[in-house]
Amino acid sequence: MAQKKESFFWTSYSDLMTSLFFIMLVLFILVIVVLHKRMEVTEHQLEEIQKVESSTKDLSRDYFTYRPEYKKYVLNIAVRYPIGESDINRIETTNKHEVLMQLHQAGKEIEKFLYNHRENQYLLIIEGQASLDAYTLNYELSYQRALGLLRYWTNQCGIQFGRNCEIQISGSGDGRLDTHSMRELNERENQRFLIHILPKNIFERNESK
Repeated sequence: MAQKKESFFWTSYSDLMTSLFFIMLVLFILVIVVLHKRMEVTEHQLEEIQKVESSTKDLSRDYFTYRPEYKKYVLNIAVRYPIGESDINRIETTNKHEVLMQLHQAGKEIEKFLYNHRENQYLLIIEGQASLDAYTLNYELSYQRALGLLRYWTNQCGIQFGRNCEIQISGSGDGRLDTHSMRELNERENQRFLIHILPKNIFERNESK
């Protein structure tokens, strides 16, 4: 009788170990499958981000210079304002009409890019900067200059950036607060605009798959 009980115990124990083995095997396979899918999604996200970054680099070099170390575009049109001024129609230059036309064309370049990639959602940040001078409100002023550029594009040039674009206005001032913004040694060159075009929907779209 004791021998039968011992035989039954070892048979049950063997069955239990076999069941646990298969459970662990199934769990192991599930973990591998989940990790593989996550790696596929991550690789796909990276490919799409690289594709978007490459496409934005196609913006005309006549108007934009890409600075890879900052991941930003400089609007390479020299804009010189009187101290404390933010109205773009009051820029100081001997060829004001030509500069305004260049700004117009730069806005059209962004409009064309957003239209050509209308399947994606973007965040367009227009960042103003100011030169370091005696004016004490350059942070507010840099914001107002960026806002003035957007108003020029939309109100005077009739540019529409499309429904696939959220627009934000920012001002990074004159460097006085040491915010680590991109700055040039020649302070007059810091009277400029920086443009950010950031994809918004890539991660959401891939995570929903």
